[in-house]
Amino acid sequence: FDEESTRLKVTAVIEEIVKACMEMSRTYTGALIVIEKDTKLGEMINTGTQLDSTITAELLINIFTPNTPLHDGAVIIRGDRIKAAACFLPLTDNPNLSKELGTRHRAALGISEVSDCISIVVSEESGKISFALNGGLTRNLTSDTLRKALNKNLLEKEGSNKKIALWKVRPR
Repeated sequence: FDEESTRLKVTAVIEEIVKACMEMSRTYTGALIVIEKDTKLGEMINTGTQLDSTITAELLINIFTPNTPLHDGAVIIRGDRIKAAACFLPLTDNPNLSKELGTRHRAALGISEVSDCISIVVSEESGKISFALNGGLTRNLTSDTLRKALNKNLLEKEGSNKKIALWKVRPR
């Protein structure tokens, strides 16, 4: 696969995620989306319901619809596929976390403390979108700041010799 088509695929995935998050934010639908990078999350994937589906905003919104079988827990994305839904994640023990943040935010931070993944949370209380990376939480994202954060962490190369191999996409 050439770099250009990989970039296009990643960009398309980012757009679907942003679209889903904006809609879920608007409707106060709680969501937790984890994007795997170099650290493989197979153990976490196995705690959920295996899917292996194309990533669309509609599917993400559907998964997190309240009172449906898969809405609790995290969706884990590997490459351009939703690998599993309703996954359990480790919770952070960070005592400095605001009391207004619930289990979803604790899980988003927890997984970001033990792996290099990116977690996105939509709060069902406030509708606000947050982004967890390396044990840090950025809150109150707009569609633009979410897109920028995802582009920065999924598309931009770290050093010139590191291609975006963490997003190898299998040919169909």
